[in-house]
Parts: sequence; structure tokens; C-alpha cells
Amino acid sequence: MKIALIKERKNPPDKRVVLTPRQAKELQERFPDLQIVVETSDNRAFTDQEYKDAGIEVAQNVSDADVLLGVKEVPIDALIPNKKYFFFSHTIKKQPYNRKLLQAILDKNIELYDHETIIDKEGRRLVAFGYYAGVVGAYNTIRAYGLRTKLFELPKAIELKDKKALIEQLKKIKNLLPPIKIVLTGKGRVGNGAKEILDAMGIKEVTPEEFLNKKFEEPVYTQIDVDWYNRHKDGKTFDFQEFFTQPENFVGDFEKFSKVADIYIAGHFYGQGAPYIFTKEMAQSPENKIKVVGDISCDINGPVVSTIRASTIAEPLYGYDPVGDKETDFDNKNAITVMAVDNLPNEIARDASEGFGNQFVKNIIPAFFNNDKDGILKRAKMTENGKLTERFKYLQDYVDGKE
Repeated sequence: MKIALIKERKNPPDKRVVLTPRQAKELQERFPDLQIVVETSDNRAFTDQEYKDAGIEVAQNVSDADVLLGVKEVPIDALIPNKKYFFFSHTIKKQPYNRKLLQAILDKNIELYDHETIIDKEGRRLVAFGYYAGVVGAYNTIRAYGLRTKLFELPKAIELKDKKALIEQLKKIKNLLPPIKIVLTGKGRVGNGAKEILDAMGIKEVTPEEFLNKKFEEPVYTQIDVDWYNRHKDGKTFDFQEFFTQPENFVGDFEKFSKVADIYIAGHFYGQGAPYIFTKEMAQSPENKIKVVGDISCDINGPVVSTIRASTIAEPLYGYDPVGDKETDFDNKNAITVMAVDNLPNEIARDASEGFGNQFVKNIIPAFFNNDKDGILKRAKMTENGKLTERFKYLQDYVDGKE
């Protein structure tokens, strides 16, 4: 079997890879029937030479590979027909901007395995960059606060070597922070990545009750799950299972946090049909205290009203004018400063690639050589023989342009 690491062609270019040189070398040694080839690229975090030094072939043309591994969407004109592809297609939520991509994948008889669809029997994702999004997102949010308030300046994350360097920078400015309150939504990979950064820089964690009801002489944060920012319409006790299966039975309950928090870091997963979290009404309220939002989840026009577009690594900040419900300067005194970069792990691409690759090596590669005994590839496969597979039939109307 021949597996190729393909060049990232989406613009702006992504520096991440699915397998690092070390991982590729170890896989070839572990599986004698496996050959790994790397498509030459001048923009990835690991150079062509690093792969060559690890004994991995680097080639201009990888069209003879059986499986092609990438990170971001492959442009339609670069898709090779009749191949197996792994990449983030951003189609499983029926994203309108990628409808033509999925149509082209079907037309070209490609087997698509979206990284987001790779799950175990219990539905848990097996490969993800979320933790690193949380790490960089928390750093960027603190940086945004410094720029907004003019209390301090931090270098961009992409200018630093790794997570350790981010933490070192944050520790330097910890004592420049006033006694602010930071609310963090989400307790998955993203939320816990952000939490690790806040802990590492020495910000005190408090309970949600303390956060809402007490004053502090130092900066504090609280990490909350869905039961803290949603409540049942009928006043019933919060039930997690009901929330995830029948979100329409719930209403948002985040306002109590927006009245006391200075910074909001959004690291939650937002399910379709769930109540919005930080709404226009909350943002427009005279009681709203939130002045900086770091939206790591980055759902455009979604549960966080201030996220009206994704920002970029080059220009990570913009302002949201709650009264006009429109974009403005990030440091406008009446604005909410927004950080909504949608490819945060790319800022520490080597660390992120290493972490993602470890998951891919452990959970996915063996399935190619054990007859997929755990059904990992079968569950993840979105397209086959020019058609959607059974699990993804719900996308047919999307493919047909009916929704």
C-alpha cells in the first residue's frame, strides 16, 4: 500500500501535516507493506529535507498513491479521480461554500474519509486538532485583551516556536492583568486546551457560583458546560441526554455570565438546533460587560453573535458594534473585540501536527492492515462508487442543491 502526504493547496496555505517525518519513518518500519511518499511543498511546517533525512521519499507527482492524506480541503481541480482521500472537507454540516467540492468528489469517483467522521463505536472522534485550537485560541484572546486595553503587547503565536513559548510569554504579562473575569464555555478538547493555558499562566480557576456572585482581587476564570448556559423551557432539571437529543426543549441562559465576565472564550461544540449562547440582545444590553470574545469554535452567524466572519492569522482581530450589529475597528471603545481565527492550530503547526499524527498512527493506520476489524474506516467513509454511503445519505439534498 502506498500512502501520500499531499501538498496543502488551499489559500491561505496551511502548514500542518497528518504525519511528521518521525511518524512516517516509524510507520514504514512497523508495516513492511507500507510505502509513504511526500508531495514536495515549500509551505509545510516540516521541510522536504526533514522527510528525506528520515528516509521518506519526496516526489513532485504522487498520483500513483492508493491513499492521499491532507489537512484542509483539496481544490476541485487538484482532485485525482478514483482515489481514497482523507482531509477536512467541511461538508458534513451542509456548508454551502463546499457543496461543489462534494459534488466533484462524487463525480470523480473518490472515496472520501473526512477527519471529522472518524469515530469509534461510541461516536467519539479519534483524530482532531481541537486541543491545539484551544491552546492558541486562549493565547490569542489574552493577546487581544492586551491590544484592546493597551495594557500590554504580546507577539503573535505564529511568531513563537511552540506551546511552551506561548506560556512563557503569558507568564510575563500575568501581573499586568487587572482583576478581570474570564468565562470559558466547553469541556472537550478545545475547552481543555484553553484551560491548560489559563492554568499555566497562573490565572485562578473558580466555580461558576463564585464567578457569578463574588468579587476578586485577582484575575479569575471559570469553565462551564452546557448545563450552565442553557436551561429547560419548562423549568425541569437539566438532563444532558435530552439536551443533545432534543435541544429545542431548552433556551439559552448565558446572560448571567455576560453581566459579570470581561472576556468570553468560546470553546464549546455547537449542535444544530441548540439555543444561541451570546445573543444580540445580551450584547446590546447596558448590563453586558464582555469586551473581548475569543471564539475558537468560530461558527459564523451562529451561537456567538459577535462572530460575523472568520478572521485570519495575519489579521486576527476585528470589532463588533452591538448597536449597529456590524463590524467596526477592534479597539473602538463601544465595540466588542473579536478573535475568530478559523485555523488556529496552524500557528503552532509542528506541535499540532505531532499531536494529530500520534492519534492517526494509533487509531487509523492499523485499520488498513487489520481488515478494519473495528469498523473505523467503514464508519468514516462518506462516498463510494460515486454515491454517498448510507451513514451520509442525509447529505443528498445538499448535493442536489435542494438545501
